[in-house]
Order: sequence, then structure tokens, then C-alpha cells
Amino acid sequence: MKHTPADIHILIVEDDLASRSLLVSYFEQAGYRVSEADNADQLNKRISQESVDLVLLDINLPGKDGLTVTRELRANSPVGIILVTSKGDEIDRIVGLELGADDYVTKPFNPRELLVRAKNLLWRMFSPDARDPGDNRRQHNGYAFEGWQLDPHKRQLVSPDGRPERLPEGEFKLLQTLIHHSGQVLSRDQLMDAIHDREWTPNDRSVDVLIGRLRRKLGDNPSNPQLILTAHGAGYMFAGSSTS
Repeated sequence: MKHTPADIHILIVEDDLASRSLLVSYFEQAGYRVSEADNADQLNKRISQESVDLVLLDINLPGKDGLTVTRELRANSPVGIILVTSKGDEIDRIVGLELGADDYVTKPFNPRELLVRAKNLLWRMFSPDARDPGDNRRQHNGYAFEGWQLDPHKRQLVSPDGRPERLPEGEFKLLQTLIHHSGQVLSRDQLMDAIHDREWTPNDRSVDVLIGRLRRKLGDNPSNPQLILTAHGAGYMFAGSSTS
């Protein structure tokens, strides 16, 4: 179990030297073990060999871009991923979430905000005491539905045949919220409030993107879903039979 910042290894991948140096200094001052890179070459190998816990990844990298790297990392590693994007990259942010990023920040960013986001993500990744204050009992026991299991401590979804998969932050929060309100239609606004600790805009399609990812992982046919139903014009509803 990782209890202190010194136990955490953060890799900052940013081609701009000034931005990278600022972030390295800021996270080192907070007590974290920090490595840096100006490109994504051999990133999968490095993360594995150096036991990296969290990657701060610039989308607009030379050579292999951040979205490609996100897809590759998520296919091979449960490492935490926070994307750093430009202000006008809304499509890239949505795609990044779809590919499995846990969170994103937009340039120009406040280093203190990024530090808080990193701390929150790491806490949810490693703390055995992470709880939803609205329902401690369900969080403690986890959720079971239609042969699936959702472990809130590990943010892990286990299939009926026993295959575990760590869910990115957005997917986990969304699925947990839907299950907790099983049988109740939740609007996009309600779901956005549940999955984001940030301001969001009415045209933000993150919820729809994450619903699509969850349906694929659950084998829930989007043309005839049985677990996550679409209430057209209203939102989404979890229709599976769940226990805790």
C-alpha cells in the first residue's frame, strides 16, 4: 500500500521545457518522486520498468501524440493518466476520456489545481478507505449485478468469468452512480455533476462517451441495451439487478 507522496512515482511527459520544469519542481516540492520525458518513445516499457503510478501526459507531443499513447497505455497498464490539453481541444479531451484517460487539465493551468487533481486521483487509486459519503455500506461491500462485480476500493470491474479490469476514473464514477440509483432515470446534468469535480459546459459529451465505453465493456449491445438504458431526451438508467 502506498501511504505517502514519497511512495508515489509520477512521470511528466511534456515537450515544452519550461512547462515540464515547472511541473517537475512543483510535484517534487510536494514530496513526490518525479521523472520526466520530452516524448513518448518507449513509454510503455519505461512505465513498467520504473513502476510509474501516474502519468501527466501532454496531448500535443512530437512524434507519437498523447491520444495514441493513452490508448496504448490503457491497453497494457492500470497506470493513472491525466491529460494536459490546449483550451480549444474539446474533441481531443472527449477522445482522451474514451480511450481511457482518468482526467484532464487545460492549458494554461494552475499547477496547484493539477496537484490537487493528481492527489485526488492517487487517493482513489490507492486508498483502502475511499468512500462515497452517500452510501458507505454499498462502498464497503461493493456491487454485484448480472454476474458482474464492481470493487470500489480497487475501482475494478470483474466479469462473470472472473476477468478483472481497472476502470478509469470517469467510467467508475459513472457506473457506480448508475448502479446506486438503479431503476431511476438520471439526466446528463446529474451524471456530469457526479463524474466531474470541475465546471462543465452544456455541450460536453463526456457522459455519452463514457456510456459507450461502459456498454462495450459490459457487452451491452448499444442498439438493444439491457443494462444501461437510454431514456431519450431525459438521460440514462441502470436496469440490471444489483446487490451489495
